[in-house]
Amino acid sequence: MSSTAGLVIPCKAAVAWQAGKPLVIERVEVAPPQVMEVRIKVKYTSLCHTDLYFWEAKGQTPLFPRIFGHEASGIVESVGEGVTDLQVGDHVLPVFTGECGECPHCKSEESNMCDLLRINTDRGVMLSDGKSRFSINGNPINHFVGTSTFSEYTVIHSGCLAKINPQAPMDKVCVLSCGISTGLGATLNVAKPKKGSTVAIFGLGAVGLAAAEGARIAGASRIIGIDLNPKRFEEAKKFGVTEFVNPKDYDKPVQKVIADMTNGGVDRSIECTGNINAMISAFECVHDGWGVAVLVGVPTKDTVFMTKPINLLNERTLRGTFFGNYKPRTDLPSIVDMYMNKKLELDKFITHRVSFSDINKAFELMLKGEGLRCIINMED
Repeated sequence: MSSTAGLVIPCKAAVAWQAGKPLVIERVEVAPPQVMEVRIKVKYTSLCHTDLYFWEAKGQTPLFPRIFGHEASGIVESVGEGVTDLQVGDHVLPVFTGECGECPHCKSEESNMCDLLRINTDRGVMLSDGKSRFSINGNPINHFVGTSTFSEYTVIHSGCLAKINPQAPMDKVCVLSCGISTGLGATLNVAKPKKGSTVAIFGLGAVGLAAAEGARIAGASRIIGIDLNPKRFEEAKKFGVTEFVNPKDYDKPVQKVIADMTNGGVDRSIECTGNINAMISAFECVHDGWGVAVLVGVPTKDTVFMTKPINLLNERTLRGTFFGNYKPRTDLPSIVDMYMNKKLELDKFITHRVSFSDINKAFELMLKGEGLRCIINMED
């Protein structure tokens, strides 16, 4: 075990004290891992829109003070009782959802929605004892989605850590622990476009562009990007997008625009905005007989999806996905290998880099809608 195993580790963490207020770099104490927990040294983390959403605390119950962060890479520092599949020095990706390996979902080949470790945005403590592993002067600080990677050290359930190739560059593969894998898997695992097929991507943010990357890898002949922001169109070409549609440029529903462009509809569509109208358009723009639409974006919980039943009866398929249908521990290592084998291109997703002390700049960039992923160097 490491020399710090079993000891409290003091370190720096970016603490959110209030909703929407700049994070503050504080000295926190990180307790040792308990049963089925692992403490890791975070090497790199990136900012995902989910962090921003809960930091703003609009539309959900605020929980502060809190340490955000969930897209990251790190190295195992010590392990708690019962952990057998990870050891000190392993390179890992923390994930906001987990894989216990025992529940019906984990045992099913068709699901990745673990009963025990599924995302819980309202919980600010660890599962084993209902306590936080972070504190300042004895006062607990809340965790976020079981990861809290905006800290030099963090404690995570072992089922939420994917062991990866130690040769993989940690400052790049860190982005695979959330949004990029979600979009990629939505295409490759759920939509499953055939070579030469047509694919429509709704929303050209990082997740949508990852979905486009999946379509490129699958060999789609046409990848149509739909977005209200024309500034995103040029960037999207790097991800294989061949055509662009801005719904504001037309006086008819965008699903009809796409149907006209593709002789009746696209073979596959992936919706990555969470906007209910985009969801309806994504479903109604696929071709009858074989078209498949996949919903990735998360709408507000009370939103209702409405379409005519004939759209289903005419053999269009509507599917949803959670984390791209990837089982975190089982599947993430192979996605890292896709990158290492130059099949998956990650560098183009990384548009900015900042030091840990400048973490608030990452929030500013995202609020301005600038860039895709900003990498935060925890040791800089």
